[in-house]
Amino acid sequence: MPASARSASARPRRSSKSDGGRLLLASASPRRRELLDRAGIPCDVAPVDIAERRAPGEPPHDYVRRLAREKAQTARRRHPDRVVLGADTIVVTDGDVLEKPVDDDDAARMLERLSGRAHDVLTGIAIASASHAQTIVDVIATRVWFVPLSEADVRWYVATGEPAGKAGAYAIQGLASRFVSRIEGCYANVVGLPVAAVLQSLRAAGLQVEGLAG
Repeated sequence: MPASARSASARPRRSSKSDGGRLLLASASPRRRELLDRAGIPCDVAPVDIAERRAPGEPPHDYVRRLAREKAQTARRRHPDRVVLGADTIVVTDGDVLEKPVDDDDAARMLERLSGRAHDVLTGIAIASASHAQTIVDVIATRVWFVPLSEADVRWYVATGEPAGKAGAYAIQGLASRFVSRIEGCYANVVGLPVAAVLQSLRAAGLQVEGLAG
C-alpha cells in the first residue's frame, strides 16, 4: 500500500524570521519529542487542545489529516513567528478507527480486533509557518501484523497499563513488541511520528529549523 498520501503544498515564499529557529511541536506526546531529539532535531513543545471527533462518514486518511492540520494551525496562531509541527496517529482496521482506549475493557477489545492479522497505522503531519500561506499536510501509512493473541496475552498486556494513551491500545516500542510479527513501512510512524517524512517536508518547503542539515 502507498507509504504516503501527500496533499498539495503551497509554493515557498521568501524566508521570514520564523525560519531557522527551533521547531515547535504542537503535541504533548513524549514519544514524538523523543523521536525528534534522537534524529538531532531539538524542539519546543506547545500542546493544543482541539476536539478530536471523527465526522460521520469521514475517511480515516481525511480525519487524521484534518486533526494534524488543526493542531498546527491552532499552535501557529498562538506562536506566529515559529515553524510549527502538528501530528496525530490512529490505527485502522476494517475501515474502523481505533484511537486511544477509554478504559481497560476498551483496550482489550481493540487488542482482540488486532490479534492475528494486519492493520494500518496512519499519522497525519502538518507544518505551518509564516513563510507559507497554506499549511503543508501529509499522511504516512504503515502496515503492522500481529501474531494471534490469547486471552491471557490480552489480560496480561492490559494489566501492565501500557495500552493507556496509545492509539490502538499498544506501544510497538514497548512490551507490545512481542506481538508484532512484521511491519511494512516506517517504524517511527507506528511509534508516533514519521521523522524522515517530516524532514523531507521541511526541506521541500524550503524551511529551516535548528538541527536540519543540508
